[in-house]
Amino acid sequence: MTKLLATLPDGKICDFIDQKIRNDTPEEYVRQNIERRLVLELGYLPEQIEVEYPIKQGSKTVRVDLAIFREREPHIQENVWIIIECKKDSIQPSASKDGIDQLKSYMAFCDNSEWGMWTNGKKKTVLRRVKTEEGVVYEEPNDIPAKDGNLEEVDRPTRESLKNAVGDNLLFSFKICHDHIYVTDGLQKQPAFFELLKVIFCKIHDERNFPNLLEFYATASEKKSNDGRLTVFNRINKIFDAVKKQYPAIFDANDQLKLQPRSLAYIVGELQRYSFLSTNIDVKGKAYEELVGANLRGDRGEFFTPRNVQKMAVQMLEPKVTDRILDPACGTGGFLVIAMNEVIEKLKQQAGVTEQSDIWMKDALNSRIRETAQANFFGFDINPDLVKATKMNMVMNNDGAGNIFRQDSLLHPHQWEDNFRKQFAKALDIDAKSLRGFKDLAYFDVIATNPPFGSKLPIKDRETLSQYQLGHVWRETETGWEPTDQLHGSAPPEILFIERCWQFLKPGGRMGIVLPDAILGAPGLLYVRYWMIKHCRIVASIDLHPDTFQPRNGTQTSVLILQKKTEEEINRGTMPDYEIFMAQVKAIGHDKRGNTVYRRNEEGEEILMPADPGSIPLIERTASGEGTARPLPRQKVEDDDTPFVADEFLVWKKQVVLGW
Repeated sequence: MTKLLATLPDGKICDFIDQKIRNDTPEEYVRQNIERRLVLELGYLPEQIEVEYPIKQGSKTVRVDLAIFREREPHIQENVWIIIECKKDSIQPSASKDGIDQLKSYMAFCDNSEWGMWTNGKKKTVLRRVKTEEGVVYEEPNDIPAKDGNLEEVDRPTRESLKNAVGDNLLFSFKICHDHIYVTDGLQKQPAFFELLKVIFCKIHDERNFPNLLEFYATASEKKSNDGRLTVFNRINKIFDAVKKQYPAIFDANDQLKLQPRSLAYIVGELQRYSFLSTNIDVKGKAYEELVGANLRGDRGEFFTPRNVQKMAVQMLEPKVTDRILDPACGTGGFLVIAMNEVIEKLKQQAGVTEQSDIWMKDALNSRIRETAQANFFGFDINPDLVKATKMNMVMNNDGAGNIFRQDSLLHPHQWEDNFRKQFAKALDIDAKSLRGFKDLAYFDVIATNPPFGSKLPIKDRETLSQYQLGHVWRETETGWEPTDQLHGSAPPEILFIERCWQFLKPGGRMGIVLPDAILGAPGLLYVRYWMIKHCRIVASIDLHPDTFQPRNGTQTSVLILQKKTEEEINRGTMPDYEIFMAQVKAIGHDKRGNTVYRRNEEGEEILMPADPGSIPLIERTASGEGTARPLPRQKVEDDDTPFVADEFLVWKKQVVLGW
C-alpha cells in the first residue's frame, strides 16, 4: 500500500491515481488532468488504471503513460483495453518518435487493446483499433468511451450522459478547437476565437432546448466523409439560426458559420461530451477567460483581473438579489459573472430549488435568473470585441446576457450616442431625456471593476475632464484641499474612474475597485485621497501581491472597498474616527511567470491536503463486488490568501454597521 504523504518535495507532484511522487513536468500536467477526467468525468475506478504500465515490444520493454483495463480483469498485457499517451505541447502528433505512430505501435503489441488516445493538451487524436478480415484498421472516433463502454453515447450523447468538466480539461478542449480552426481554416487568432464562440453558443442553446433530443453532435462516420461533414454543418447551422433569433444583441441576422464543414465537425465532436450548463462556474470561467485573454487582449491597459481577486472583491461587496450592479470597464465580464452567480445562489435558496427539484421549479428559477440579469446587471467597455465576449460569458454561465454596452464610460452624457442613451435608459426604466449630465447617473447599488490604468492612456478631452472634480487642478488650503477652475492638461483614466464610479452609485452604494498603489501613496496625488475621504467611507483596503497581474504587468495594486456618502454626510465634513478593514495578500496563487504556486510548510515542501468534503467521492469495489465510497486523493492546494481575506472581512463586517 502506498504511504500517504503530508508534504511534497520541490518540483514534485502526487499522482492522482496511484499517489506516487513524480516529477512535475509539462507532460505530467497533461497526464494528471487526463487522470482526473477518467475518474471524475468518465467514471473509471482508480483500480482500473495503471500509470506508466510496462509492456513488452519484442525484446524490449516500454512504459505507456496510462493503461486502462476492464473492471475486475487481471492487469496483464493481453488485457490492456485503452492506452493513453500524454505529451508536452511542443510535441506534434506527426512526430516520428513520440507521435501517434508510437501509440499505434503500443496498441499493436497489446492484442486486445481496442482504444487509444494521444494528446499534448492542444491537440488530441482518438483511435479505435478494429480487426477485419483484411487486417487491422484504425477508426478515429470523437472520444474514448466512458466506463460503461457505451459507444452510442460517444457518437451521440444524451442529456443524461453529458459530463461535467473537471480540472483544466475544458480549457484543453477549447485550446484544441481554437488551434484546429487557426490551422485548418487559416483564420487569424481573433476571427478564429469568434467562430469558436458561435459553436459554443450553439452547444449551449442545444442543451437548453429541453425536452428535445440533443442535435449538437457529430458521429465518427459523419466525420469521415464530405457528405457526413455537410450533414453536421447543416444540423449545426439550424441551431445557429435559432441562436441568432434568441440573441440579436450578440449576433446579426446575416451572421454565418464561416468554418469549413470538416473543421466544424471536428470541433462539435470535441465539445459534444460536456455539459456547458452544469459544469462548475470556476472551471468554465477559467477556461473561457484564458481563451479570451489569449486572443482579445488589446493595447489599452487591458490586464484582466485574476478570478480569485474578482471573487474576493465580489464576496466582500455581498450583492443582494435586488441590487443593481455595474462594471464600467467590464473586459471579459468576470466581475459580473461572479456577482451574477452569487445572486443565483441566493435565488436558489429563496426558491428552495435543489438538484432534486422538479423541472417546473428549475424552469421557474431560470426565468427569474434571466429577469434578474436583464433588470440588474450592467457592463460597459470601449472595446467592441470585449463587449461581445462579456455577453457570451454571461450567457454561458447564467443564461442572461444582461445589459452589456459598448461605451467609453468616462464620456460626458452629452457625448453619448443617441442609440446607447435610449438603450441604457430603457434598461434602467427611465426617460432617456433625464440622462443629461454627470449628476444624473446615480442608479447603481454595487460597482465592481478594474479600470484601465497607465500613463499611455491619458484623458485629454476638456469636456470629459470638466465633469470631474478630479479632472481639475487642486490647491491646498488651511482646512485641506479644494479644486480650482483650472483643468488638468490630461489625467490618467484610473483617477477619473474613481469619481465616475462614485457618480454611478446611489448614496450608500458601494464599490470594489482595483487601483495602482500610487493613488494611495504618491505625494503628488494627495488631493485624490482627500477627495475619496470626503466623498466616501473607506471601508477596506486590500494590498495585492506584486505578482497579481504578472506575467504581463508588474504594477503594484490594491483593492479598495468604498461606500458613497449621502449629500448630508458630505456636507457635514469629516466623519468621526471609524474602523477600516486592511489586509495584505501575501500569496496570490501564481508566480511572476504565471505558473500556479502551492502552499508550503516551513521547510519549503508543498503540502498535501485532504480533498474538499464537497467533492464527489470515488467508489471502489470489495472482493464481493459491493461498492464502498472513499474520498478523493490528497492534493496540493493553491497558495492563495484571497478566500481568507474575504472570510475575515465578512466576520469584521458583522461587527461594523455599514448599511449593507
